[in-house]
Amino acid sequence: MTVAGIICEFNPLHSGHAYLMARLRQHGADTVVCAMSGNFVQRGEPALVNKLSRAEMAVDCGADLVLELPTPWAMATAETFAKGGVQLLAMAGCTHIGFGSECGDAALLQGVADTLLSPDLQADIRSELAAGVTYAAARQRAVEARLGAAASVLRQPNDTLAVEYLKACRQLEVDITPIVVRRVGAGHDGAPSEGYASATYIRRLVRQGKGASAFSFMPEAAAAVLDRELAAGRVTDSRHVERAVLARLRQMTEEEFAAYDGGGEGLYHRVYDAVRRCATVEELLMAVKTKRYPAARLRRLVLAAWLGRPKAPETVPYARVLAANETGRALLRRMRRAGQPVLTKAADVAALGPSAEELFRREAAYTDLYTLAYGALAQSVPGSDWRLTPVMKQ
Repeated sequence: MTVAGIICEFNPLHSGHAYLMARLRQHGADTVVCAMSGNFVQRGEPALVNKLSRAEMAVDCGADLVLELPTPWAMATAETFAKGGVQLLAMAGCTHIGFGSECGDAALLQGVADTLLSPDLQADIRSELAAGVTYAAARQRAVEARLGAAASVLRQPNDTLAVEYLKACRQLEVDITPIVVRRVGAGHDGAPSEGYASATYIRRLVRQGKGASAFSFMPEAAAAVLDRELAAGRVTDSRHVERAVLARLRQMTEEEFAAYDGGGEGLYHRVYDAVRRCATVEELLMAVKTKRYPAARLRRLVLAAWLGRPKAPETVPYARVLAANETGRALLRRMRRAGQPVLTKAADVAALGPSAEELFRREAAYTDLYTLAYGALAQSVPGSDWRLTPVMKQ
């Protein structure tokens, strides 16, 4: 059996995502598993619609099983995001991992991944960092010194994630074969092209009140879910929680900010200082942003501080099911027989041990804060994660 996995956000699911899943079927996948970010995403913001609705989009548009990538991994660096996703796919018994790529060259991507795992590369990266560039730029320069033009893949967002997936497979010693699908249509954050639009563009349309235009770039079933969530007032806008975020930041000491600065470069000093001077989150981010500190890293730090989100543990302690169809349920039965920590009911988390229970309690608290970003405050009743039941389709 060929079980192909995707590590994704589906924020929201668009035609390009459906194309990727269809291509995996064409490559012989009997089952498609998605390790999907929960309610917060890697760019450091709430997902447009909640995780259950996005999982429903996925099973309506080509996936068989959707597992939640918890917030400590979902809202983290590309490396941590990839490691968490690969662990979930391994739990599901995936034989293949599929991903979009600008270059479409599996051998080239694997070569860059292996170079990044070279034991002495970190010394070269530290040397480049001394020039005051971002970590991403320093890493690319170090790889370029060894591989030449091949390092250019690290300039492309999907290729960069692909490299991290391949690195994670090596580090975790997971035997998963890559299926590389060349990205079509719009760029990562670009305008529509060839009938495809990026998730960034679609979110912009939705938040401008142009839902009908956004739907044209989504599969019909996914658009129907998004339309339903819009009508219910369950679409997020970070502006709804801005005062709550600022209230939390203004109560924090400088030392408390240090827990959320993963770079060890003293960035938290700049953030603490900006919190004391700035009236809005955007103003704060602009005050801290430099060539060395990109916006996504800063957004993650600020949001992690608001949530009280700790560093991701080494291991994802369970595979929480968000949605499945009949094929996905058959895979879940195999996972359980293999002894994998599958979670479908909140009440069962205690049986998985204290680390699993602690993560779940934190995730439930994050969801309670996430729902405050809904357009309709009446939809933000606390405790929804404890009541959540997976979407089950035929």
